[in-house]
Amino acid sequence: MADLNASDLKQLVLHDLHASLGGKMVPFAGYFMPVQYPAGVMTEHLHTRAAAGLFDVSHMGQVILRPKGDMATLVAAFEALMPVDVASLAEGRQRYGLFTNEQGGILDDLMFANRGDHLFVVVNAACKEADVAHMTAHLSSVATVEHITDRALLALQGPGAETALAAWVPGVAEMRFMDVRVFDTAFGPMWVSRSGYTGEDGFEISVPDGGAADLARTLLATNGVMPIGLGARDSLRLEAGLCLYGHDIDSMTSPVEAGITWAIQKSRRTGGDRAGGFPGAERILHELNHGPERRRVGLLPQTRAPMREGTQLFDPDGTPLGEVTSGGFGPSVSAPVAMGYVVASHATPGTTLEGEVRGKRMPVIVTPLPFHPTTYKR
Repeated sequence: MADLNASDLKQLVLHDLHASLGGKMVPFAGYFMPVQYPAGVMTEHLHTRAAAGLFDVSHMGQVILRPKGDMATLVAAFEALMPVDVASLAEGRQRYGLFTNEQGGILDDLMFANRGDHLFVVVNAACKEADVAHMTAHLSSVATVEHITDRALLALQGPGAETALAAWVPGVAEMRFMDVRVFDTAFGPMWVSRSGYTGEDGFEISVPDGGAADLARTLLATNGVMPIGLGARDSLRLEAGLCLYGHDIDSMTSPVEAGITWAIQKSRRTGGDRAGGFPGAERILHELNHGPERRRVGLLPQTRAPMREGTQLFDPDGTPLGEVTSGGFGPSVSAPVAMGYVVASHATPGTTLEGEVRGKRMPVIVTPLPFHPTTYKR
């Protein structure tokens, strides 16, 4: 973001609302985004875990893929772009996906939903232009690729999310984790998924720009709902062990190294009925069968000082082993937490490593992820 001037940054449709709430606006992925509100990151984080937090994630990319012929042809073409089973996804359901490149690295991670006569895709903000171009290049013969630019995207997260949203959209209470539905509401047609990026139960809500401010104000007026900024969004996803694109995963990182093999269903693996056939299959299938050279791990620094992104990791004998890709203080666990990559031989939980902080080597223990249990409504 350092190469962008303020005049180059885009404003969210809810920019004025964030300003009125005291949001501290910072550059992020080409937009002015609220990093925190007056309550502060710690309070916002803990409030989301205890009640409900409202996040503006309208910088994310929303895309509709409409088949030019039958859905099955579109599904097969979309599935060919990633090592994920698209064909078995039922109508009204959503799944986590990964665009991969020929080297087996991750171009982006995303969510995609089967909405009956089309697919709805949500991609990362910093990657959305490239993702739309990627889908257009590979799918335009079988689908119309519609980049949706007139809808806001809000995330309502936490144990109080269902009660807060169901007061205005009663049908959401029936939804389970990764369900998607469309509702006609006073705020316009609302596209809802029961999912999020915090490890908590909650919803992601696509709403027309014209209804976004009214929806946000209505939810924020509900008892227990607080506005939450990027700072707490990052600490929440870190405690949940969730990857941040461009940090924990990138175009050089394979899904196997990243520990997200749960996203690669049996049908796409060696011996499956639709094994391979996706970019980077040779590397990804080899690593699935034989193991990668390095692995993403959870890390618990044994000091009060967080180990931030870029912290180098060593064996106690001084051998370099890897580095931290995300790190900070975990408010819910009252301790520093981090994730990073280490050589596979040192990725076993309980292994003691050393992280170099300000020229000093500090102990850090490999630990299972997540740091805080998830509470999805299954």
